[in-house]
Amino acid sequence: MRVSLATEAGGSATNEDWAAGTPTLAVVLDGLSTGGLDTGCSHGVPWYVAQLGGRLVAQLGGGAHTLKEGLARALEEVASLHPRCDLKNPGTPSATVSVLREEPENFSFLILADSPIIFEHSGEYAVHTDLRVDSVVPELRAETERFATGSPEHQASVRRMITAQRLTRNTVGGYWVAAAEPEAASHAVVGSVPRSTVDSVAVMSDGTSRLVTEYGVMSWAEAFTQLHHEGPFELISAVRAAEATDPQGKRWPRYKRGDDATVVFCKPDPLTVIKSSPKT
Repeated sequence: MRVSLATEAGGSATNEDWAAGTPTLAVVLDGLSTGGLDTGCSHGVPWYVAQLGGRLVAQLGGGAHTLKEGLARALEEVASLHPRCDLKNPGTPSATVSVLREEPENFSFLILADSPIIFEHSGEYAVHTDLRVDSVVPELRAETERFATGSPEHQASVRRMITAQRLTRNTVGGYWVAAAEPEAASHAVVGSVPRSTVDSVAVMSDGTSRLVTEYGVMSWAEAFTQLHHEGPFELISAVRAAEATDPQGKRWPRYKRGDDATVVFCKPDPLTVIKSSPKT
């Protein structure tokens, strides 16, 4: 498949998204914000997503493993890289994971948390995501929406929300993300779509998808038109332009003025022949 990608930090801090594309694989990770709280780790979220992303590509690129197996192996490998950190800390560095893999007859996908994968076919759009986090501590989520984005009150409410979310992270009845335990991979959403029904695919962090899902500035049809004609960076630019009109989050309440944003845009290559047939 043909792949183009773009990623951009949401502000002056280091970008905590990570993305990669190969002729058969697209990966997007969205590192979870710490809110300035203790993580028990000396490395940080940017280090974590870089280590996990590279190992995911290595595990999944050859097709020897299912997507869940590859993620579990990558999580185990990254955990072994920082054994002196407190990996039991509920705030240990973590990330959403979205993976697309081209196979002989299908596009297979894996999603852990809320970075969506959107399939386009004949003007129709199928959105796959994992929104279990939205059911966690809804009262604290609502509290953050009462304050101007970036204000001291807003920052304090975000810290309260993150503290509460951590207690439900990677627990039964809570929500699942990539962190230190390979078990999280077994809770990922997986599926496949026939190659013959795919015109293009976009793998995004929620810093980009919110242009459609939360801001309502574009439809998926409009977003994909921009991806086809102008590319991923211009779609991220549209996100920034929308956020610039609402810096205090009055129209679109959010946790940051601008979140890290990533898009990997994929088009099937009709000349590509995939010889192996990995399991989903």
